[in-house]
Amino acid sequence: MTSKLYIVPTPIGNLDDMTLRAIKVLQQSDIILSEDTRTSGVLLKHFDIKAPLWSHHKFNEHRTVEQIAERIASGQTISLISDAGTPGISDPGFLLIRTCIEKGVEVECLPGATAFVPALVCSGIPCDRFVFEGFLPQKKGRNKRIEALRDEPRTLVFYESPFRLVKLLQQLLTILNEDRIASVSREISKLHEETVRGTLSELIAHFEAKGVKGELVVVVQGAQSEKVSNDD
Repeated sequence: MTSKLYIVPTPIGNLDDMTLRAIKVLQQSDIILSEDTRTSGVLLKHFDIKAPLWSHHKFNEHRTVEQIAERIASGQTISLISDAGTPGISDPGFLLIRTCIEKGVEVECLPGATAFVPALVCSGIPCDRFVFEGFLPQKKGRNKRIEALRDEPRTLVFYESPFRLVKLLQQLLTILNEDRIASVSREISKLHEETVRGTLSELIAHFEAKGVKGELVVVVQGAQSEKVSNDD
């Protein structure tokens, strides 16, 4: 296998979502970089992958990316995985990828699991054009980020914690100044996967009454062209 940095998506729920190619690449890697070695150790054991597992996360990546790039340049094959999904999408990865590119080290990203894509497709909201915002700031700058999206005509996609879901929906309703159609998908690819659809106010009432658990993706209808035109 060619010496390079491989970005390898891992299942976000069902282990059957692991691709045959991802397994092959990890099995042939000299080193596997992992966000949490305990979580990834379970995955590697399940697929009988025995490559050495190194810790690589947001708290140590600034100290290690140069060394990793040098190892690849010297002939090693290194793969990067996250706890779930595609590295770099709301997970560590960007800094290492940029460093490798700057040093002329080849980078290849395998296709695979990412939570926002199935949530967007299943939302019933137009998905031909969308804006992925990931996690909003927990405190400072949160409202400003939402305000900047008020007149955005493309579909809006967010990641959110179950502890802040209702707060996010309330902020969207208030700041967007419109009771838009939205959907909330949780536990994608897991046993209790579900998607709840409705207006923002309907979703607020639903989750205030029922509560919420699990990993979440929130999809919100973009500003309608007529409204943007009138505001202009």
